[in-house]
Amino acid sequence: MPASPWRIPIPSPPHLVSDPQYAERRRLRQQIRAQRRRLSASDRAQRSHAAARALMGDARLRASHHIAAFLPNDGEIDPQPLLRQLLAAGKQCYLPRIGRRWQPRLQFLPWTPTTPLRPNLFQIPEPQLPPSTRRRVSDLDLLLLPLVAFDATGNRLGMGGGFYDRTLAHLQQRNCWRRPLLIGMAFAIQEVEALPLAPWDVPLQGVVTDTGMRWFETGYAPISITPLR
Repeated sequence: MPASPWRIPIPSPPHLVSDPQYAERRRLRQQIRAQRRRLSASDRAQRSHAAARALMGDARLRASHHIAAFLPNDGEIDPQPLLRQLLAAGKQCYLPRIGRRWQPRLQFLPWTPTTPLRPNLFQIPEPQLPPSTRRRVSDLDLLLLPLVAFDATGNRLGMGGGFYDRTLAHLQQRNCWRRPLLIGMAFAIQEVEALPLAPWDVPLQGVVTDTGMRWFETGYAPISITPLR
């Protein structure tokens, strides 16, 4: 089997995260992934619809036009009910596609129910469209991120491959004049008291779960401009 891209190391000095922090991050991933996989299919669907209702009622989403989400894997919450409502509301929707192995970042391509999809190494369907259809992450208005865990201050723990952190790293720079809202989407049971942080972690501005929408005060600030059409 090919090596999993989740194991591609993030290009940061390894001494910046201690061994106990690495161990705790691994433990949390194992624990919470197992916890969400124990949800029944009907429970997962019900919670996914509840999260969709919560986000559709938010003014910041209503002001957004170009919105990227993801397709579920490994027991994740399912954004598809939300995607269908977004399309019905006239929004433009996008899904991620993993780039080449030597440049493991995400590309965002348009999605509708008729978009051709192909599973990647993780068996997650990705849009099969020409590169010319890609939209730059800085030209998105809102980006929904999958996650394994989050905490009360907006920190996010992903699967460990660093795809989103790499893709979004440049948005932390002061000369990046346009940034999307970064919203985590997860089950409420994935919240923890405090996450052990790594220097490359990109914080969330909000998280939507089956219990509602929450906003955080983080060092990452979107630029408030009229959404691009």
